[in-house]
Amino acid sequence: MTISNRLHFHDFQPALGDIKDDVLSGLQTEQKVIAPKYFYDAHGSKLFDRICRLPEYYLTRTEIGLLKQYGSEIAECIGSGATLFELGSGSSSKIRLLLDAVRPSIYVPMDISKEHLFGAASSLANDYDWLEIHAVCIDYSNSWQLPRSLQGNRRIAYFPGSSIGNLHDNEAHALLKRIAELVGVDGGLLIGVDLIKNVKLLEAAYNDRQQVTAAFNKNLLTRLNRELNADFRLERFEHQAFYNRDMNRIEMHLSSICSQFIQVAGQRFHFRAGETIHTENSYKYSIAGFHQLALRSGFAAVKVWVDRDNLFSIHYLESRR
Repeated sequence: MTISNRLHFHDFQPALGDIKDDVLSGLQTEQKVIAPKYFYDAHGSKLFDRICRLPEYYLTRTEIGLLKQYGSEIAECIGSGATLFELGSGSSSKIRLLLDAVRPSIYVPMDISKEHLFGAASSLANDYDWLEIHAVCIDYSNSWQLPRSLQGNRRIAYFPGSSIGNLHDNEAHALLKRIAELVGVDGGLLIGVDLIKNVKLLEAAYNDRQQVTAAFNKNLLTRLNRELNADFRLERFEHQAFYNRDMNRIEMHLSSICSQFIQVAGQRFHFRAGETIHTENSYKYSIAGFHQLALRSGFAAVKVWVDRDNLFSIHYLESRR
């Protein structure tokens, strides 16, 4: 769909049946699980924007600080006139720093939340009158087929916010391989990666005092009630987030505070008191560990930028395909 001569919208949003199948399958496993991509309905996306502004949530402000401090070096690596893809673009706040520094010919924000994506892309189109924008509503965690109109030009992918940490090792490997195929020969990837650090600092970031993260986690149940005719009672579940040292990851769960039965899409599920739905992982990396993952996924490390407190890193990788 063409909105204007500079703004185009491509809707590949997952069908309701896809969500239903994923959720029912996840609730039937021994450890109940729902993929974190389903956090991002319109309200969930707004709650995540609030999380990014919380004092405990160091990730966003540290990444923005790195983009501001090293913007010229990043631009030198990427070069101008490229087609720039952003996976999980959200409110598109960080990309403005990159657009100003890099000045790509085409910008392709990719996000699963259609309403949020359309609003952010429209705002960017108003503010950047020299930029062609192709907004793509898509589940980038699965295989994708992008519009043919995006062929040509050197391709650069941008994957901010350490979203790669939401994926298990095999999932992260598969996604990086797809990104390597997307950008092709001479293409690149700029990616934010959270680092292993003090456990108290990590756990505070996911257990904020204002309980916005708890609301974000529970909003998943509200979405299931609305879209899958479920009957979750939010007051019967509590938010849990803790660091798993063995796996180097933060885990987020929704824990049932009592024994109860829940209906979801016509199916009945029993929850024991204390039983959880595992809703998200956030893996933390060492620099060397991430570079090893990148290398076996088709990328060679070119440059890495780290803040002075060693909280967060931004990597520029080049495709080896």
